[in-house]
Amino acid sequence: MRLYETNYAKLLPLLPKSDQVGDHCIYCVSEQEYHLTITESTRYTTVVEIHLKAEESLPDYLIPKMTIRLYHDARVAEVCSAQQTSRLQPRYDYPNMRMHQKDEKHQVNRFLGDWLAYCLKNGISRQSVC
Repeated sequence: MRLYETNYAKLLPLLPKSDQVGDHCIYCVSEQEYHLTITESTRYTTVVEIHLKAEESLPDYLIPKMTIRLYHDARVAEVCSAQQTSRLQPRYDYPNMRMHQKDEKHQVNRFLGDWLAYCLKNGISRQSVC
């Protein structure tokens, strides 16, 4: 749970100022633009989509994309989907048909934590293009 709590604390400063659906902000990190968009907002939860703005020629499966749900009452954030994998299971049998790692959900949430720390340290919030 500590990972989910630290991800929540790291993600809050990166979010748009209001929590209305459709609000977004852009973070520029090392010449890359990451878009954070609020896709759902209720009293106790907010769903945020993070994706890299990439070249038009790249196929969708190569563009980093995550959906994160923030639970405000518990003060935790968890990755709901990453790339083409939605509804990540807490544990997977191994081997499995889609070749997920046993602890794939934990690994994706740990990646989110590393990415958020990197953004907080090196990123610049912009409302316009870098």
